Amino acid sequence: ETLAQIKSRGTLRCGVSEGIAGFSIKDAAGRWSGMDADFCRAVAAAVLGDADKVEFLPLRATERFPALQSGRIDLLARNTTWTLTREASLKVQFPGVLYFDRQGFMVPAKSAIKTLARLKGASVCVQKGTTSMQRLADYSTQHALGIKPLVIDSAVGVVDAFFAGKCEAYTSDVSQLAAARLRAPGGEKSFVILAERISKEPLGPVVRAGDEDWLTLVRWVLFTLIAAEEAGITQKNVGERAPLMQRALGADAELSKALRVAPGWGVRAVQSGGNYGEIFERNLGRDSPLKLERGLNNLWT
Repeated sequence: ETLAQIKSRGTLRCGVSEGIAGFSIKDAAGRWSGMDADFCRAVAAAVLGDADKVEFLPLRATERFPALQSGRIDLLARNTTWTLTREASLKVQFPGVLYFDRQGFMVPAKSAIKTLARLKGASVCVQKGTTSMQRLADYSTQHALGIKPLVIDSAVGVVDAFFAGKCEAYTSDVSQLAAARLRAPGGEKSFVILAERISKEPLGPVVRAGDEDWLTLVRWVLFTLIAAEEAGITQKNVGERAPLMQRALGADAELSKALRVAPGWGVRAVQSGGNYGEIFERNLGRDSPLKLERGLNNLWT
């Protein structure tokens, strides 16, 4: 049903963040960039034959699941952690993991807080409707820290509150802390991300439960981007190496028919923005302002 609606409409409606550097952020010209945005384009290229046939809808954390459940968006790609609670109670499904992250804490460089133990009684900024909020409460209770959370609904708002000095620390996924630090008053070096981590955060795209065909297609677009990197297939050489990729994936005409998309969908997905490694390095890694290490997101090889 979802795929039929997308084809009839001629656009993929993708829910993204309000603006998180490296994942989904809109520039002055109105173009969205980032890892999540690139994944949406790869899905659009596979389904509609055109990576630009995406309508991006910026959503707050509290808005993202209602938007998906109501059919306002077809695909959620917004720094969202895969949890049992979400799949079981919200009736959504995660096709796979796009980025493995961990929850950390950021403080001013001049702060006396150098370890999490020094957070005892401290005020900590955290965004409403996120796993970070619950994990902060759990960690505080477990270690008897008496942390005072300052809960803010907006991703932009929570960062602004922290930089305005309304709390002593800010907690979120480490990638989001690094993205926020790019626009820190006084420059990046005026804030530090503490070394300790309190969780693992498998972030991935999300679809509505009950549409297995759409789930399968989104999942295999993601797996195709990873498989392409494993095989050394890039945005530049995918055209000439298409037969190799199609053999590796078994992506023949019969499978395309079963997926209800035009043959060559995997090639189109890679052509849209490159393989997984290219997307990572451009948005989060060595070619980006964030300079994040691949870490858990490296290939198994």
